[in-house]
Amino acid sequence: MNPHEQQYFNLLLAMAVDRFSERIIQRNEGMQNALERLRTNPQGEGIWLNEFVDAFFRDALLDNPAGSCLILQALANQYINDFSNIAGRVTVGEMLQEMAKQTFAALLHRKTEEALEQLLAFGGE
Repeated sequence: MNPHEQQYFNLLLAMAVDRFSERIIQRNEGMQNALERLRTNPQGEGIWLNEFVDAFFRDALLDNPAGSCLILQALANQYINDFSNIAGRVTVGEMLQEMAKQTFAALLHRKTEEALEQLLAFGGE
């Protein structure tokens, strides 16, 4: 991956963590509640991780094969744990998008947990 592409990916990830953290803190009435709910059920009420990733990909114009390839190139060393949500006959482009969203969501989950832990440790609620 070229340095400018890596820099762009890092910026996208930081932006996603910031927006997602802010969103779940507001929806869960505080950092502690947000962190607990994120850990127990990332797809549950007030968190909706996959919905956020879908919207973020649309907003950042990543919801196409080229955008998916950028994400997958940056996350090439990550593992995809579950292909069950990619069932049936899909196009290569759809497969790329699902893999990109899945790996990005897993990284966003980890980075958001870290961000909330740091905020709580250094004077958060």
